[in-house]
Amino acid sequence: MSPVKTFKNSFLELKKLQSLVMIAMLLALRVVLGMFANATLPMFGNAVKLSGAFLPIAMAGAMFGPIPALLVGALGDILSYIIAPTGGGFFPGFTLSGALTGMIYGIILYKNQITLPRVIIAWAINTLVVETFLAAYWLFLLYSANVGKSYDAWLVSRLISQAVKCVPEIMIIFGAGKLICAAEKQIAHSSH
Repeated sequence: MSPVKTFKNSFLELKKLQSLVMIAMLLALRVVLGMFANATLPMFGNAVKLSGAFLPIAMAGAMFGPIPALLVGALGDILSYIIAPTGGGFFPGFTLSGALTGMIYGIILYKNQITLPRVIIAWAINTLVVETFLAAYWLFLLYSANVGKSYDAWLVSRLISQAVKCVPEIMIIFGAGKLICAAEKQIAHSSH
């Protein structure tokens, strides 16, 4: 499917009540997982933050496309901050990152068979663009004056973090995607 058609079909998902309900549930799950389902592991002198917040964003992308997933990613960040503010203040860079994450997963996974290579491609693009280079830049902007770390130091830290999370996140997205595909087929079969 062409990117224009992908975005158009994805936008049309927002007109369906059933889709809106599921998108709202994924948004709520994103907020909850972003606030509570976190763990920090000390590795190689860095803190690796494990979170399940990526999963509802990826699932929104697979089920409803880039527009709803973009909304789940961006609104999830904003709502998480409103409900339980952390750090110094609200930073829109991470909201942009959430939106881009949703858009990437939506473009690659929406209306496509959920295969391991496709999930790996989506994860890798998101990891390189958003979770590594962009996140390192946001952290550099936010904390370099106080911490004194260079962009390169933040970049290495993010690369280590993403390397640790690589296999688990890919397998979780792939497994959840397969479950959702099976559920959608069952719902479609039972409605006929």
